[in-house]
Amino acid sequence: MATTAPTTHAALLRWVDETAKLTKPDRIVWLDGSEAERKRLTEEAVAAKVLIPLDQKKWPGCYYHHSNPNDVARVEHLTVICTPTREEAGPTNNWMAPADAYAKLGAIYDGCMKGRTMYVVPYIMGPPTSPFSKVGIEVTDSVYVALNMIIMARVGTVALERLGQDGEFNKGLHAVADCSPDRRWICHFPQDNTIWSVGSGYGGNALLGKKCLALRIGSYLAKNEGWLAEHMLILEAESPTGEVSYVAAAFPSACGKTNFAMMIPPKTFDGWKIRTVGDDIAWMRVGENGQLWAVNPENGYFGVAPGTNRKTNPNAMDSVRKDSLFTNVARTAGGDIWWEGWDTEAPAELIDWKGAAWKKGSTEKAAHPNSRFTAPASNNPAISSKVNDPAGVPISAIIFGGRRSTTVPLVLEAFNWTHGVFMGATMGSETTAAAVGLKEGVRRDPMAMLPFIGYDAGTYLQHWLDMQGRIPNPPKVYMVNWFRKDGNGKFMWPGYGDNMRVLKWILDRAHGRVTAKETLVGNVPRPEDINLSGVDLTPEAARKVMDVDLAEWETELESQQEWFEKLGKTLPRPIALQRDILLERVRSARKQG
Repeated sequence: MATTAPTTHAALLRWVDETAKLTKPDRIVWLDGSEAERKRLTEEAVAAKVLIPLDQKKWPGCYYHHSNPNDVARVEHLTVICTPTREEAGPTNNWMAPADAYAKLGAIYDGCMKGRTMYVVPYIMGPPTSPFSKVGIEVTDSVYVALNMIIMARVGTVALERLGQDGEFNKGLHAVADCSPDRRWICHFPQDNTIWSVGSGYGGNALLGKKCLALRIGSYLAKNEGWLAEHMLILEAESPTGEVSYVAAAFPSACGKTNFAMMIPPKTFDGWKIRTVGDDIAWMRVGENGQLWAVNPENGYFGVAPGTNRKTNPNAMDSVRKDSLFTNVARTAGGDIWWEGWDTEAPAELIDWKGAAWKKGSTEKAAHPNSRFTAPASNNPAISSKVNDPAGVPISAIIFGGRRSTTVPLVLEAFNWTHGVFMGATMGSETTAAAVGLKEGVRRDPMAMLPFIGYDAGTYLQHWLDMQGRIPNPPKVYMVNWFRKDGNGKFMWPGYGDNMRVLKWILDRAHGRVTAKETLVGNVPRPEDINLSGVDLTPEAARKVMDVDLAEWETELESQQEWFEKLGKTLPRPIALQRDILLERVRSARKQG
């Protein structure tokens, strides 16, 4: 931690100086990423009551943070792509002309750091020596953000060394300012490799290396440079014979993404080992043997707390046991924590996420539904030894998964790359009328990237199609659905660790070891190829969870037209043709009975 710049990078020094003249902080501090620095910043945050120490015997190195009650989640309606033309941002993004955005936000930034410290946070997304990695500089007025960035990225001297004297870097300006929802914006300038975020201290809006650089700016860079920046976990699977395989998987919110990344196989699969390379983001490039290779650009986990427990995700629970930050969960006066879905019932009394007294039986939630933990990846007992490998890991399969009560079977294999891109382009999850701002039905979420595509969505899908020409040995593509329900509205598939049964079939298919049954909409397992030993599933339920109902699929394919019309003229013709062909096949088969 230094008050003088530990670099001679002229463009960086000039940008930091310009930023300081705009925001007018009382002092400037450059982070070096050392343990001593983290300790000093933590003490500073505790003194300022930004952090509250937890019971250090039970939760060593762990602290609690109450956010502003008006600032508890990503704000998609205030998240903007700033490109020279509206068409470049596309119909799924909010748009503002760059000059207008710089002027609007510049007025909010003017003098907003008076009386505060400006932290300059150099960071690397990705392993320090990896060709995949990108350097960013986040300037922030929040010590909470600085401490989170230390967990989530490789911060400090290591980033400045990677940057050198004239390296390119993402310019990220963040200020909580007055935390007013009326003065809150998260703006991305792809052509300038710049992010301006103001008015929020929440992680998804304020930790600029995460969704902002790694996905929105990252997806734009990936299009131009010929790679993929995706909202995907990376999982390592080692068989009892020592064969190691890797998959990347994309799931929308509330579809079990982190649980899958940290899965513990059932006893039937003794000898199998599942390890985590990453739980949220994958950067993928063509590498050795013409395969797609992936790195996790992050260095920590920023996870949703409610629902996480010893049953759903024991590895996540172990990951938060030390050196972690908890935001907006519930806590006790003695320095313990609790959230809905914890392994035990709530204590009689708690301090809720707003800092108010809470008693058992209250109709109010003690922890905010989007309360979070920030934990170092190194805490994960199942972390892969390849997590810092600069070459990344070779991907054998790409998996897409949504939350569907009908139609989509437990697992569906694409016929080819184009069909796989179509499946990803039309994936979605069911919403309910209770979901804020969403009408009841299926919300389409291409590759689970809808809020994170940094440019026109149709052009993004075309980039996926174009990648086939760059990958001599592309991974197979799959769709999974853990959430199919029976006639009584109950989930048929047990999920969690039992998802290993599906993963095993996917790996066997990827390595050419088993056959499949071809249906009109994709390949599915033969009944004997999914190991159901020890799972509580009747033969009828096992058949139903794999079923392809053509009437349901006709409705599904017809409903995709509205989504395609929204994407507009940049929807790739091969994607539209895939739908036309599949719909014609399904209609023809139904007519023939």
